[in-house]
Amino acid sequence: MRIFISTGEVSGDLQGAMLIEALKRQATAVGAELEIVALGGDHMAAAGATLLGNTTGIGSMGLLESLPFVLPTMQIQRRAKQYLWQNPPDLLVLIDYLGPNLAIGSYLRQHLPHVPVVYYIAPQIWVWSPLASANRIAKITDRLLAIFPGEARFFQEKGVSVGWVGHPLVDRMQTAPSRDKARVSLGIESDKLAIALLPASRQQEVKYLLPVMLEAAQQIQAKLPQVHFWIPLSLTAYRGAIEKAIKRYGLQATLLEGQTLEAIAAADLAITKSGTVNLEAALLDVPQVVLYRVNPITAWIARTFLNFSIPFMSPPNLVVMDSIVPELLQEEATPARIVQESLNLLLNPQRNQQLLAGYQQVRQGLGEVGVCDRAAGEILQLAGGGK
Repeated sequence: MRIFISTGEVSGDLQGAMLIEALKRQATAVGAELEIVALGGDHMAAAGATLLGNTTGIGSMGLLESLPFVLPTMQIQRRAKQYLWQNPPDLLVLIDYLGPNLAIGSYLRQHLPHVPVVYYIAPQIWVWSPLASANRIAKITDRLLAIFPGEARFFQEKGVSVGWVGHPLVDRMQTAPSRDKARVSLGIESDKLAIALLPASRQQEVKYLLPVMLEAAQQIQAKLPQVHFWIPLSLTAYRGAIEKAIKRYGLQATLLEGQTLEAIAAADLAITKSGTVNLEAALLDVPQVVLYRVNPITAWIARTFLNFSIPFMSPPNLVVMDSIVPELLQEEATPARIVQESLNLLLNPQRNQQLLAGYQQVRQGLGEVGVCDRAAGEILQLAGGGK
């Protein structure tokens, strides 16, 4: 049984790896031979996929931001389409990664219509709802495995066959360290103030988020001299830029390789970009301030010509469609506002408790443990049926 998985960026690679582990686990249990070929990253390769192309470093969000990645994305797309034509899989799994995955799914639907397509973790168009993209997903997808209840409802209304499996982080967090173990692992004394900074998993975020985040950290450090900042690297390529920025802002900070969960679990507060990492902080009961910025021209075009508007951006708020964690987007993401929200969470017990109570609501909307196995079960069943 051959399954092709397509995803991109750091989060897609992590989620793809967890799915691959579940697929292999279930295939072994029923005595099935399974070959997985993928567009993804190192985590998926380590989980057992044959990597056709590495897509973790070519992701972007926004119009102008995507321009540097057009050519490398097209090259990988061409390679993937050629492979699919020459080696038709029993099933195609698409994970997030809207533009490239729509292209691959459309190609498969046109040239290999007998191959089932499963969309696992749909792009968040169900939040900002451009009908053209939603309709294209509906057209190419045989089964959509939703991770959010709102996502499931949205695509059901579009006529897509949908199953809500829950969010894969529920599984991943079963092995996450406790606060005490994380602090021992990182050498943080119990009475020390630790703040996790999570600025970037995309190149554009190094440019637009890192400076404002570190300037805010500098101001917090001036007010709370005992603080130490912990910055886990999502990609090693960002080390040089972040090290230079730490020195420029004079921060008491430590860079970490591959210890994101430890950094979050050990922290009294996380200041973070919007993304999957927000759910990790929520599931670890760590207060957080979320920010996001794109190129100002991108923001202007989106608002002026595309009527772009979203109720929320961070996943914890999207789960319950309520303002659980503070979000600072675009012009609101200033150092002063970040400092204000951070100190409020650090020094105001009532505000902190309010946020932690909201995290309980978030948990209820993420499903039960066994998400990846539920998704893998549906995928293997459909792959068998498509042979």
